[in-house]
Amino acid sequence: MAVKRSRSATRMLSVFESIAHAQPIGVSALARLLEADKSAVQRDLMTLADAGWIRPAPGLAGQWELSPHVLTLARPPHSNESLRLRAGPILERLRTETGETAYLAVPDGDHFVVMAAAESHHLLRMVPAIGIVIPMQGSATARAVLPYLPKDQQAQILGSPPDAGTRTEFDATRTRGYTVNDEELQAGAVAMAAAVLGPDGLPVGTLVLTGPAERLKPDRRAAMGSLLSAGARQLSTETG
Repeated sequence: MAVKRSRSATRMLSVFESIAHAQPIGVSALARLLEADKSAVQRDLMTLADAGWIRPAPGLAGQWELSPHVLTLARPPHSNESLRLRAGPILERLRTETGETAYLAVPDGDHFVVMAAAESHHLLRMVPAIGIVIPMQGSATARAVLPYLPKDQQAQILGSPPDAGTRTEFDATRTRGYTVNDEELQAGAVAMAAAVLGPDGLPVGTLVLTGPAERLKPDRRAAMGSLLSAGARQLSTETG
């Protein structure tokens, strides 16, 4: 028997997520953004405020923002936290060895989220904020994990089952140990990613190196990719 979902709870979560993305924001703007009844959104706002999850934005009448209470969820005692702690020294080493920003991304539904990072010391650098969302489509992270996913998940992400050319590319990624996104998502930025695998051989995250295209030139990528894939293998072993 199917369990009935709570539409009001779904809307309240949408309100909370919209505040997180657009803060500070008022009730009218939220209602327009969510295409929802203003009175219902107002009730959700007051419920979230009474529970301590949001607060009035200082100096901005009628505007709301997340409260510091949300930080209590930032480091819960679960497997991802263990992965983050184990990744820390590897990220620091990758930054030292390459001079570029290194970070850990973990899957979260239909996207990935940056969970830990060691920023490059260069003045010009890529700075992925903790919690930033990485899209599933087109990113080096997605390309790194796709070869290790079950076929049904591959088809879901790609929109259709992988064809012969895509399967050949998957084989090459597994052999090479890393993937490259060469300015395809952001002009001037290059990202390289390697999958971190759990004990069952499925991806639990990725290690990523990223920096300006002018420094991550093609003649550097093989050496950097070797360091990156070695770090991912080490983290995979430690996770197992």
